[in-house]
Amino acid sequence: MKFAYLRGTSKALKATRLRCTQLSYPLDEHELIRGCLRGSAQCQRDLYERFAGKMYAVCLRYARTREDAADILQEGFLKVFTKLDQFQFQGSFEGWIRRVMVNTALRAYQKQRYDYEQTGFERMPDMPVDPDAVSMLSEAELMNLVRKLPDGYRAVFNLVAIEGYSHAEAADMLGIQESTSRSQLTKARRHLEEEVSRIQKITT
Repeated sequence: MKFAYLRGTSKALKATRLRCTQLSYPLDEHELIRGCLRGSAQCQRDLYERFAGKMYAVCLRYARTREDAADILQEGFLKVFTKLDQFQFQGSFEGWIRRVMVNTALRAYQKQRYDYEQTGFERMPDMPVDPDAVSMLSEAELMNLVRKLPDGYRAVFNLVAIEGYSHAEAADMLGIQESTSRSQLTKARRHLEEEVSRIQKITT
């Protein structure tokens, strides 16, 4: 299959090109997918524009930078078009694309060894974290802080706290122990709580 729409696009896509606009599409979702399977460049373009904004937001949560998120989005859509024949027209197509993007993002950082990330919380016991500290943040503020988490903490927080995966599922996806996933999530939340406290001190 040729990916006419994606071919030639730059790696560092500008955010303004990644946001979806409110467009009216002549094809329903299944017709659009079938058009892509036939190699239609227009269908590829329409599919990309329909989902790029939402998927960029997903990539941004897992990436260190906006440039990394754009790279992950690019690679993720290449995989979407390559694996499109594996979609069985059952369940949510957006959910299927989302899983492709999440897996692409995780693989982008799989060379990182979570056990050796140094943040200052490694030797601290896993104590309960005040949920009110994080809940005080707006979604944009939370996402900004999440992007600053170390790779392992960020991945577990996204998978479990945001995507809704179980610790067993997250551990399997990341190639770590379930107990490590639980510990990483606790430390990620503590890291976020410390950042919230620091912000509050600055603004008060």
